[in-house]
Amino acid sequence: MVAYLEFEKPIAELQARIAELRSTANAGSLDIGSEVSKLETKSEKLLRDTYSKLTPWQKTQVARHPARPHFKDYVAGFISDFMPLAGDRAFADDQAIIGGLGRLGDRKVMVIGHEKGDDTASRLKHNFGMAKPEGYRKAIRLMQLADKFGLPVVSLVDTSGAFPGIQAEERGQAEAIARSTEQCLALGVPMVAAIVGEGGSGGAIAVAAANKVLMFEHAVYSVISPEGCASILWRTGDKAAEAAEAMKVTAADLQKLGVVDRVVPEPMGGAHRDPAAAIAALGAAIGEELDKLAGKKPATIRAARRDKFLAIG
Repeated sequence: MVAYLEFEKPIAELQARIAELRSTANAGSLDIGSEVSKLETKSEKLLRDTYSKLTPWQKTQVARHPARPHFKDYVAGFISDFMPLAGDRAFADDQAIIGGLGRLGDRKVMVIGHEKGDDTASRLKHNFGMAKPEGYRKAIRLMQLADKFGLPVVSLVDTSGAFPGIQAEERGQAEAIARSTEQCLALGVPMVAAIVGEGGSGGAIAVAAANKVLMFEHAVYSVISPEGCASILWRTGDKAAEAAEAMKVTAADLQKLGVVDRVVPEPMGGAHRDPAAAIAALGAAIGEELDKLAGKKPATIRAARRDKFLAIG
């Protein structure tokens, strides 16, 4: 069952009416097929019209939808023979960032990404996708391993930001993020990153400083959350919608600014309405970008990546 967002109330009401009519038809001998068909057509048009003109704040809500696919879903969908690799070899194994070896088609790859979890227990286990220093140090270790064995790196970004707790700061959160970003830029193998939900602040860029940055149509990517920006500029979170508009957090805006290289279309109504189609589209897009980068020398790959980020802004 789809969980409807606030701006989807008219769609929810139509869908409820359709369900009610079907229930009535099943309980009796009434033939209301034509009426149901008309309402379904109207519902589809309303959904299409609504999603064709989403505001940045509405896109933020879609990007945060709890039913959007998560890291484990993408791995199950287009990565075969996945072998998770745990720990930073220094402190702990942070479950907010998961990584390991696998195959994308016939290509061996190192896959790294944020996992938010999809129910209360798993969200607590994965700390809602907010990584601590040991998570970024694990990512560094896996990227170095990929570089050593000549494996392309694929990263899937979905985090509201790095964990802001005292213990994370005590263990060197800022330093870990900086070194993870540095490691991305230093890789001699191709790296493709995809913003699949939220791309929040340094917590995202730490594993997204890639040769090619892909972004789902309804994902968001920003230096701070709209609520955080509003609380700084207006001293209230009520201005989050205005902040989202000003920050240019959407895929279309970021592609124009050169921050994102490719926007991956989502199924009508968002990835949460048809996860399988969204996962397949992303897997195909990542494969295409890796094909374009295949065969290039490490120095060329490294220089292109550095030039890309130095040119932004």
